[in-house]
Amino acid sequence: MPHTPNPGPGDDDRLDALPAPGPVYYAEQALLGALLLEPHRRGEVTGLDAGSFSYAAHGAVFTAIRTLPAPDPVQHRRNTAWLNEVLDAARRQARGLTGPYLHTLIRACPQPGHAAAYAAMVEADHARRALRGRAQRLAQTATDPALPDPVPAVLAEADALAETVDKLGLRFPPQPGPPPRTPAPPPRLHPDGREEALAEERLLLATATTHPAEIEQMRWLTNSDFTHPFHAGLWTCLTALNRRGVPIDPVTVLWEAQQRGLMTEVVSAELLDGLSVPADSATYCGERVLQRAVLATAHEVGRQVEAFTADPATTPYQLVLGSRRALADLSAVRSRWTLATAPAVPVAKSARARSSAPPRAGPPRTAAPPVRISR
Repeated sequence: MPHTPNPGPGDDDRLDALPAPGPVYYAEQALLGALLLEPHRRGEVTGLDAGSFSYAAHGAVFTAIRTLPAPDPVQHRRNTAWLNEVLDAARRQARGLTGPYLHTLIRACPQPGHAAAYAAMVEADHARRALRGRAQRLAQTATDPALPDPVPAVLAEADALAETVDKLGLRFPPQPGPPPRTPAPPPRLHPDGREEALAEERLLLATATTHPAEIEQMRWLTNSDFTHPFHAGLWTCLTALNRRGVPIDPVTVLWEAQQRGLMTEVVSAELLDGLSVPADSATYCGERVLQRAVLATAHEVGRQVEAFTADPATTPYQLVLGSRRALADLSAVRSRWTLATAPAVPVAKSARARSSAPPRAGPPRTAAPPVRISR
């Protein structure tokens, strides 16, 4: 976030290179001006601290206003003693502050009685920045090649993003209106990673064809986890054959692919050759494919939430609604990852013995059943 003090008089030559301040800049000035004019309104401003301001100088002034004892109202109208105290305290954090800038803040306040409204604007923009930062960290972590075990790190960032969204939902209650209409950003292609992903998918398909017994154990893998549509279609063929109990080998998979209209760009010989080079474990290959799906989904979720925050027309509640919908996509693939990587729970020997033992005979009857006497 742009935590920079307000430019000083000597920075005129660089003003043209700076972006124009947004509405929140004037909201921060109006809020500080209201509190400088009428310090007793500090109690109307809650939920803010120095980090809530987009400019460090504004945060320093706010901290000084909040920490210094409130002045006597009559004396405050007669002299600037308290303003001088605020300036001295704020300069400890922002050396570029000047007395004239405090007067600029006072002039920037249209109505001191609107301090609570200005504070709500500052808080909303701070929430947007906090959400953007979390989304960016999620997207960056999902594509960090230096992580030896990336999924736990990515899921931790996803949890942090979800926590930020929940806090935002508590501060900004639901409002009527449509969900955010910000379009999803276009997918980013990574040629190096894509070639590796395609090779892993081909290896999985060949191994599952050679060891079809493992297909039943891989219900956590879906065709949406594959990066290539043809590979996704072949996985659908394998799961369909397994479900119907049809023998699985390269020829039966080839026939099923033809029945499903997949043989438009790949000739039969190429498919047979590709399904004939298996690895040792289809489950391991499937986990690799699913891991890529988790990372890809997390990356797209981070970019989608970041796109929401970049749209100034998106309200805080729309940010909450859109972010939760995006995180739901990640939660779905995350559940399948948890299922795939969960350690197998062995069945206790005593439990197997109890389940296989014949039922015990009931106690012998010591009395004959009653005899019905008909009249």
